[in-house]
Amino acid sequence: MLNRGPNEFVQKDGQADEFPAHKSGARRRGGIFAILGILALAGVGFAALQYWPTLNNRPVKSASAPTAIPVTTGKTGIRDMSIERSALGTVTALSTVTVRTRVDGQLLSLSFQEGQDVKVGDVLARIDPRPYEAELARVQATLAKDSAQLTVAKADYDRASKLSSSGYGAVQIADTAKGQVAILEATIAGDQAAIDTAKLNLDFSTINAPVSGRVGLKLVDEGSMLHVSDTAGLVTITKMKPIAVEFSLQQDDLPDLLAGQNSGELSVAVDSRDGQQHLADGKITAIDSQVDPNTGMIKLKATFPNESLSLWPGELVTARVVTRTDRNMVAAPAAAIQNGQNGPYVFVVKPDNKVAAVPVEAGLTAGGYTALKSGIAPEQEIVVGGQSRLSDGALITVKNAGSNVASTSESKP
Repeated sequence: MLNRGPNEFVQKDGQADEFPAHKSGARRRGGIFAILGILALAGVGFAALQYWPTLNNRPVKSASAPTAIPVTTGKTGIRDMSIERSALGTVTALSTVTVRTRVDGQLLSLSFQEGQDVKVGDVLARIDPRPYEAELARVQATLAKDSAQLTVAKADYDRASKLSSSGYGAVQIADTAKGQVAILEATIAGDQAAIDTAKLNLDFSTINAPVSGRVGLKLVDEGSMLHVSDTAGLVTITKMKPIAVEFSLQQDDLPDLLAGQNSGELSVAVDSRDGQQHLADGKITAIDSQVDPNTGMIKLKATFPNESLSLWPGELVTARVVTRTDRNMVAAPAAAIQNGQNGPYVFVVKPDNKVAAVPVEAGLTAGGYTALKSGIAPEQEIVVGGQSRLSDGALITVKNAGSNVASTSESKP
């Protein structure tokens, strides 16, 4: 093996070759210079990016400036807060009558159309009157006969009385004649009663409406034989005006219900079962005398004029009744009330467009508003939307500037 110096060459396979140590050092120096050049270019590029907005005449936003949070605001106000209870109820008629015959006979005709409105006394049906006309004629003839006999008996009594008083006749004959007169007078009274009964039965052969209302579907057909003992009847008449709604509320509402009934302020609004359509307005007319021990509910009845026939017997509806009204309460939109670890609070808007979290004592909620018993004054601007990003002292921008969309200044909900 030959020893080689750093600057010596060696002949290998007829070619000259450089020593490896010299070649390796040159490569290291070239790599270092390349890395330094890349870092320098990167620094220049980063500086150019930092100053690019300025070079393009665009302002540079300061990273330390706070960002305003968009919110919706409203104001507190003075309101009459009403406690409203609702329940599913049933429309019931104040009067439902099944019309029945009061005499036996064949039904000759029906004088109504199904679903027709009728008034008291309107003719509904007629029964064959001939048997009752014949009976009336018979008892009238009996009365005439007995009246004639009474006339003869009175004449006999007059003669017997005169003869007895003058001493030419027996007193016994006079007394007998007097008794015969009394018997015939009683007979005539019975005949007159029979005549009245026959007339009444003849009148009953014409069936009239006992109440005003709407007739339902007929239960018999013309030509049928009717009997007093029939249970089905001819038709049903339902009184539609006024009409009632029966529903139940919890027994806890009973004190307010009784107080409201005594003051005459228990108004009831009725909506369709799904609550989509308002049907009628009325008043509570009756509170049941006892609470159902099984359910803890108290039954109520409300009456409605029903002039437009918006309520129908048997219909299921939603009844809403205001059990109590608290007057002149400070209130805020319910959406403004937030709940924290220390209780409810609201975000109050300060003059510098920053908010402050103010604790409040919340009362009842009705009609989308919550009564505030303490903590805030009327006409105070508060945040009603967008609170999820807020904290005490946060800067805000009002989306509804110039409009008080959540104002509670009106007197009633």
